[in-house]
Amino acid sequence: MKASRRAAVDGSRFGAPATLRSFAVALLTALLTTLSLLGVVALRMARRVVTPAARVPDTHIVDIDVPAQTITLARTPDTELPGRYGLFTHGSTDYLKVGTVLSSDAHTVKRKLLTQVTGASTLSSEAAFSGWYYERPEELHLPFTVEHVHAALGTCPAWLFPAATPDDAAAETWIIQIHGRGTTRAECLRAVPVFHGLGITSLVVSYRNDGEAPRTRAGTYTLGATEWRDVDAAIGWARRHGARRILLMGWSMGGAIALQVALGSAHRELIAGVILDSPVIDWRIVLAYQGKVLRLPSPVTDLAIGALRTDWASAATGSDGPIPFDRLDVVARAGELRHPILILHSDDDGFVPSSASHRLAAARPDLVELQVFTTARHTKLWNYDQRRWTDAITQWLRSHDLVPAEAAS
Repeated sequence: MKASRRAAVDGSRFGAPATLRSFAVALLTALLTTLSLLGVVALRMARRVVTPAARVPDTHIVDIDVPAQTITLARTPDTELPGRYGLFTHGSTDYLKVGTVLSSDAHTVKRKLLTQVTGASTLSSEAAFSGWYYERPEELHLPFTVEHVHAALGTCPAWLFPAATPDDAAAETWIIQIHGRGTTRAECLRAVPVFHGLGITSLVVSYRNDGEAPRTRAGTYTLGATEWRDVDAAIGWARRHGARRILLMGWSMGGAIALQVALGSAHRELIAGVILDSPVIDWRIVLAYQGKVLRLPSPVTDLAIGALRTDWASAATGSDGPIPFDRLDVVARAGELRHPILILHSDDDGFVPSSASHRLAAARPDLVELQVFTTARHTKLWNYDQRRWTDAITQWLRSHDLVPAEAAS
């Protein structure tokens, strides 16, 4: 009996450490597995940020009434907006223009069709709601030419809309428009008539990896860190063709590019002002916001940003090199700004938070004017309230004496 009790005691004495070791190994294995999964998700997020991608459907077509020329869409914060918009789809046509909201309920929105649809039309139910509206330069019914800007990687196509004035002095004022991430220069066409009416020549440009301009080795975005050089080349091209005063206008990521041009251009003395629509001012704020939208833990977003900013992770993220987030943070670099800036941003943007725009305006009230919209969403300010959008730009240009004399009179 004594021997048995001793054996039991010895067994418990040596069994407890073994149990603890097993538990520790299991815990460590679970921790490493979790960290590995977080790392994989972070790398996927990082790759998604820099990789140009096809337009993702964000609504679906419920019904088309051909006799009435109306379309019913699934209701979303975008599809319920008033104004004129575009709709990307597939089938007998890949783009439709839609107009006024005619009716809505909890789940759907009926809008007027502005593109003719016939009974023979076949359309996919999946669609993407867009603020583009104009798809081709011909739709503006303004004189234009197709141009080619020679940049470091090759030729970047552009559209040139000459000023509507015979006055040589007025023709010296140009605006260079820069589209956003995942889009093309067609996004900028909405603004051309505004500047044309003010006697300002518009150059609507492309830049590396946007599907029209040359492709880099990896074919990925650097979020403005290198794309700005193609726009700087466009300024040089404009200068050689008569421009003596340059305005920049950037949409979304195009805003980040415009700001990098304003800060680093070899032609800074020509730049007279910058207009930004729904701009990216600090990418870290945008990525943190998108991480929350995707319901990712904050450490995953932090890991994704960390991977994007390091050279060693470039192979895993598919990027051409590290992203210099500090250099792209214009709030932190606000003291370097030298040109007047107009920001148009909606507080319910839904993609690029307006918080950084507010911070930049607070940091440089001497240079930055912020026009705040409340229900216009991302890059849909023109569509939502065309008159206010146009008036804000026109008044800002006049207040800074940036409207050519003949147009001003």
